[in-house]
Amino acid sequence: MATAKLVLADGTVYAGTSFGATGEVTGEVVFNTALSGYQEVLTDPSYAGQIVVMTYPHIGNYGINSTDVESRRPWVTAFAVRECSRRASNYRSEETLHAYLERFAIPGIEGIDTRSLVRHVRMGGAMPAVLSTTDLDEESLREKARRAAGMAGQDLVLSVSCESAHDWTEGEPAEFREGPPPPAPRYRVAALDCGIKRNILRLLVDAGFSVRVFPARASAAEILAWAPDGLFLSNGPGDPEPVTYVADTVRALMPKVPTFGICLGHQIMALACGAKTYKLKFGHRGGNQPVKDLKTGKVEITSQNHGFAVRVEGLAARGLELTHINLNDETVEGFRHLEYPAFAVQYHPEASPGPHDARHLFHRFRELIARTR
Repeated sequence: MATAKLVLADGTVYAGTSFGATGEVTGEVVFNTALSGYQEVLTDPSYAGQIVVMTYPHIGNYGINSTDVESRRPWVTAFAVRECSRRASNYRSEETLHAYLERFAIPGIEGIDTRSLVRHVRMGGAMPAVLSTTDLDEESLREKARRAAGMAGQDLVLSVSCESAHDWTEGEPAEFREGPPPPAPRYRVAALDCGIKRNILRLLVDAGFSVRVFPARASAAEILAWAPDGLFLSNGPGDPEPVTYVADTVRALMPKVPTFGICLGHQIMALACGAKTYKLKFGHRGGNQPVKDLKTGKVEITSQNHGFAVRVEGLAARGLELTHINLNDETVEGFRHLEYPAFAVQYHPEASPGPHDARHLFHRFRELIARTR
């Protein structure tokens, strides 16, 4: 097995063993605290441009299957783990994690002290880095890491969005579905794809929606021509501020169509209303983030994956009401528009991976549409 080195922009070096593909890549180092669900993490388009470190030490033991992927391919730039299992032991497994990453030309590094690396990122913040199996000269790698672009200012949405509009009809597999079978589609929802996960689409179908997915560049006129009853704004990668074309579309549609946004969609909706966003020090990524609903007082454990957040200052002046906060750091986790039928949350109600506490929000969206028709 080949040697691999991960070198951060501040000069810190982690030497380990290569798995997956060989080569050299740059990206922003971030960490995810989920105990399982590495396959869903790898295929979440929100991780485009990032080197993901898993805090759980043993990764790959149940392999990879074609059912649990969240998009057409894995999007992480590279993968860092304490130990990558070369043996997959699960009846649903179709290939090993090593073979999967190798097939998609994504390098990985194992055998490093991921606990130390995560503590370093928590203290110093998410930062650019280079991972290489070809250039092992540490001074050379330090210079490459210092020159690597940070996530702020990057529009990565177009790299992960679909190319053309298409219908989505698949709900959750019957063996995984909670509750009764989904109702017949009653309302039409246009889902704006900024990097949408498949489980979002499945739960929209299961909530009783007929779903059409539109590319991020779709105009308000194109979407309105389909006559939607609702607009859904998806998750996605990168900095929300450069994604002005989506904000323009949302600004035009919100007064006309009930709207629900999550993650990047939450941030873009805020920007469309005139609010501001900012980059978090190291972000929220994992399946154990506590969020409080300020109306009900209920606390939900949520799945999250974001490195930017909405500023609480100025929300009220823009006609927005704060509805949810993160109990770890009191950052904005949700808001609603006081004039238009529109709301958004920063977390992932579809989870995958993660808890199912917030799935009710898809039904809340359906109820919002029903009240406005």
